[in-house]
Amino acid sequence: MPKYVMTYLGGNPPATPEEGQKHFAEYQTWLKELGSKAVSPANPMKGTICVAPDGSISEGSQIGMSGYTIIEVDTMEEALQAAKACPFLGIGGTMEVSELIEMKF
Repeated sequence: MPKYVMTYLGGNPPATPEEGQKHFAEYQTWLKELGSKAVSPANPMKGTICVAPDGSISEGSQIGMSGYTIIEVDTMEEALQAAKACPFLGIGGTMEVSELIEMKF
């Protein structure tokens, strides 16, 4: 069965602890609905450092990626339906969905 990476881009952090708790509860509900389809759920990122081709280093993401989730479903359509239900969209974030190609070495 194919795996899909749902990448979280942008989004607005909660303004209050209460908003944060509400959003976290919504995430937990979403992940429970995904069940075993979520093979690597809710992987937030922090402290991003970019390394350019010339070796220079800068702080922060150039694309605003803040995390990802990997799901295992039969089709891209199923992956898109899961992304559309994600509470990250409710805080102004965008999600990219890509099929994960597993390399054999």
